[in-house]
Amino acid sequence: MLLYHSVADESSARFRPWCVHPRRFAAHMELLADRGRHGLTVGQLEQALRPGGPPLPERPVVITFDDGFADFHSTALPVLEKHHLASTMYATTGYLGGTARWLAREREQDRPMLHPEQLHDIAARGVEIGAHSHTHPRLDELSAADSRAEIHRSKEVLEQELQRPVTSFAYPHGCHSRRVREQVIEAGYSSATAVRHAMSSPEDDLFALARVMVLADTTTEDLAELLAGQGIPQAPYRPRTRTALWRVARRTRRVLVPAHRGRRAA
Repeated sequence: MLLYHSVADESSARFRPWCVHPRRFAAHMELLADRGRHGLTVGQLEQALRPGGPPLPERPVVITFDDGFADFHSTALPVLEKHHLASTMYATTGYLGGTARWLAREREQDRPMLHPEQLHDIAARGVEIGAHSHTHPRLDELSAADSRAEIHRSKEVLEQELQRPVTSFAYPHGCHSRRVREQVIEAGYSSATAVRHAMSSPEDDLFALARVMVLADTTTEDLAELLAGQGIPQAPYRPRTRTALWRVARRTRRVLVPAHRGRRAA
């Protein structure tokens, strides 16, 4: 499973790692097509991973996009369609029709988000729409009531707008916990994706599906190595001690840092 954010030729220095240039993105998709990769949505992968589900096609790839930036509609989608590659796009519902205000720290608070009309067009063209919370917080740092509201509200907004079920959720920043996972299940989602530098597998956790983040400096050679499983673990696997310690540090910092400094965006 691959994870992209923005596909654009301009960004702030702080946001640049998550902004893949359109020419590089086109080269990535051409590589996938040339290698005979069969694109699946997260929903299709989920069905295949469940007991008794349909078999996976040969050489599957799941291409996902987080946040709901307008450039998915204008720049990424035409390339995906050119190569007949399915995809899943996760929308942050509180900013639809506006800008990415949670990215003020990255100086990208004016980056355009999808308008509802574009969301409808994307869905009509076969893209799976998933939920990515309402305001893009780190859910595992919120109170139980606040994280539940974020998870439920995002689903409700999308289902009301699109008039179709929304079954997949992507954890903002990849941050989740046992409580957050349980709330996602409670809300009625049937899968959830995380951000783990690992290749998904038939044994992967349906509510923490591993995704490999594709960054601005990911070359076609890098992508080919990732697809071949070179230098990357296979999910499921135990998080590294450093990852677990960082999770504790984030929660501790949230308690100690005065509220007026605001949440960090990433």
